[in-house]
Amino acid sequence: MTPALITLAVLAGIALIIGLWVMGAYNGLVALRNRFKNAFAQIDVQLKRRYDLIPNLVETAKGYMKHERETLEAVISARADAQKCEVNVNADPSDPAAMAALMKAEGQLGGVLGKLMMLTENYPDLKANQNMMQLTEELTSTENKVSFARQAYNDSVMVYNTGRETFPTNVIAGMFSFKEAVLFEIQEESERKAPSVKF
Repeated sequence: MTPALITLAVLAGIALIIGLWVMGAYNGLVALRNRFKNAFAQIDVQLKRRYDLIPNLVETAKGYMKHERETLEAVISARADAQKCEVNVNADPSDPAAMAALMKAEGQLGGVLGKLMMLTENYPDLKANQNMMQLTEELTSTENKVSFARQAYNDSVMVYNTGRETFPTNVIAGMFSFKEAVLFEIQEESERKAPSVKF
């Protein structure tokens, strides 16, 4: 073998190794991105369940809370806003603006739901209503599931972001426009407290 062929073979071997590494890094980032998108899909399932429960909760409360119309309308409005934002995030969980809008809408929904739950304290017949008790229990269970799904999502986002920011994978992430994923965080301190529901 001539030195030129040896040099060519070595260069071809190096190019092959680099190509395989680029392919592996790219595929690893795709797998991590799909993992955090799937984790958001789990949040999505629980949010839809919660959105479906809210009209029943409001309808049950409506008969008892005739003087609280403003609160009931605020709950329905906040639910509609949160649903719109959730659809946008579901289309692209890596969109920071959509995620920020969803976090804000969810915070507002949590606030008005908490207010509704506090107002039910003033209506003993409503508190004793079997339908209301069941809906409240389902809503509480769903809130817990949302929390667990949010934790799994945030864990997946952390792994993805770490993989995308670590050298030398960050070079591949930059070349192929892998965007940073956004954590699904509670923005207001008041949202960190669960609404007190007593029946």
